[in-house]
Amino acid sequence: MNLQHLIEQFIAFRQTLGHRGATNAGILRAFSRTIGTPAMVSDVSIAQVNAFLRGTGPLTSAWHVRYNALRGFYRYAITRGYVAISPLPTTTPKRPPAFVAYIYSREELHRLLAATEAIRHPIRRVEPLTLRAILLLLYGAGLRVSEARNLASADVDLASSVATIRESKFGKSRLLPLAPQLVQTLREYAAWRQTNHPVGDSPSYFFTGPDGKRLSRAGLDVAFRKARAQAGIRREDGARYQPRMHDLRHSFAVHRMLQWYRQGANVQNLLPHLSVYLGHRRLCHTQVYLSMIPELLEQAGGRFATYALQEECYE
Repeated sequence: MNLQHLIEQFIAFRQTLGHRGATNAGILRAFSRTIGTPAMVSDVSIAQVNAFLRGTGPLTSAWHVRYNALRGFYRYAITRGYVAISPLPTTTPKRPPAFVAYIYSREELHRLLAATEAIRHPIRRVEPLTLRAILLLLYGAGLRVSEARNLASADVDLASSVATIRESKFGKSRLLPLAPQLVQTLREYAAWRQTNHPVGDSPSYFFTGPDGKRLSRAGLDVAFRKARAQAGIRREDGARYQPRMHDLRHSFAVHRMLQWYRQGANVQNLLPHLSVYLGHRRLCHTQVYLSMIPELLEQAGGRFATYALQEECYE
């Protein structure tokens, strides 16, 4: 059986089960290109698999992501008799330390928003007011960057203070209530956009460039980096990446939980609600935020100490 054909067959099979798996599909197609389109699945060697898993740079968590994608494919191939054994390595390297997201302070957020004016340029793909509005939405509603870029105008109901996020990372859609201040920001942006770049009564995308089209990710990244540099925000911990737009989503979650702790709320009971709001598939994806900043650990520790003092201790 041809490797490329079997990979496409496997991807189609997974889709019939309701798995979108865009990441795994991309990995498997990249694997097919690396091995060569004429290759037969039974001819793939252990050395070729190891070379694909290693890649060209230092070992990162991407090794395990690629490994898991190939493991599912070869399990499928073996059970259907296309290969007798898997060419995957029998031992896996230790996972490198997990990447730690950057949590913006309130003061840094104010500086970042003020710095959006720094992106002014005669030839610009993202205008200052557009960047400011999208950054406020990423932080104020905890959206992924792709979710904000893909927002259709029809999905932003400012009258009802609700946004509809369609077909996000895990193929799920969700309704997001929006805070009044955020709604006002989005209303001002929509009015400005209609006045300065009129594209009819119902433009396709809520956030657009000067041409009325959806913002490009590359242009948005460039504009964000300029604003971040202007604000003087950078990591000093030797991390691989400087503070990202995506870290605004992490900051939203951490700040929300920190506020709950300070209010004396039951955070464990509220976590499922936050998980749904963020569009997480599993609660554990939300619980990881609990260890992100010292303030959260301090609040959690203080809560435990208060509880422990109510108990009588016996030797």
